Amino acid sequence: ALRVLDLVQLGGETMGTTWSAKLAVTRGTDIAPLAQGIEAVLAHIVAEMSPWEAASDLSRFNAAPPGTTHTLAEGFFKVLSAAFHWAELSDGAFDPTVGSTVALWGFGPSAMQAFPEREAISAAQAHCGWRRIAFDAARRTIVQPGGVALDLCAIAKGFAVDEVVRFLRSRGIGNMLVEIGGELRGEGLKPDGAPWWIAFERPRAAPDLPETLLALTGRSVATSGDERRYFEREGRRYAHTMDPRTGEPVRHDLISVTVVAEDCMTADAVATALTVLGPHAGAQFATRHGIAARLVSIDDGQISETLT
Repeated sequence: ALRVLDLVQLGGETMGTTWSAKLAVTRGTDIAPLAQGIEAVLAHIVAEMSPWEAASDLSRFNAAPPGTTHTLAEGFFKVLSAAFHWAELSDGAFDPTVGSTVALWGFGPSAMQAFPEREAISAAQAHCGWRRIAFDAARRTIVQPGGVALDLCAIAKGFAVDEVVRFLRSRGIGNMLVEIGGELRGEGLKPDGAPWWIAFERPRAAPDLPETLLALTGRSVATSGDERRYFEREGRRYAHTMDPRTGEPVRHDLISVTVVAEDCMTADAVATALTVLGPHAGAQFATRHGIAARLVSIDDGQISETLT
């Protein structure tokens, strides 16, 4: 008997953005438990890693007194391990301890009080630096050195996509396209046998960039850029991505970075690292580590696209 697959779309809100899942399922599949399961997976990640939830594991670590040791839940441990891995490889261009500077610039849970002065930036910087955290992988523990604020916003969304995929696979679904806030992962094929085609985001500033299409089959894609969250002051544009090395938002000509990787957590973290590294160092880093990336920059109104 021929199995007829239907295309079903689920969606909702999470992590200050939206999620969606397109699934190819056997006709007559009960969808309700799948939607509930996805919501439960996402709620679990928020409870561990959201800086917006005062009761989350992450918020509790950030508020904890100096010298306290914290045992990490499985997801939190996995995300932090990956974050430290990319922090080391990128020499701190990616850094999960930027919470203090993120807060200072008003890109965290509360709005910016005033445009930061040099002293305030230095003070926030003093609380940053992934090397300050004693991380025991064997015991799954971290120690709060005092005042360090973890911020996993540049990697947790990608992890959440992977976890939703993992949940759906555990329920016997092999064909899906899962998306959270523009980060995507595709597995298998659509019901008609075609791959999940996606178009790379076109930065607003570059409407005439040629369209790049990608078949997401066992692949993930994440885009980082200043498209949605930024502010302008005195003609300068401040993107929401922090440069951990300066304590300020990134300041260069890169307007969009897209990374393709097997898992979405990697794509998410690396897109942020490349954004911080900038057009030249970013492209070199991607090439050196065998990362598929597209970097779009604007220089004097001229758009240039680099593909590794």
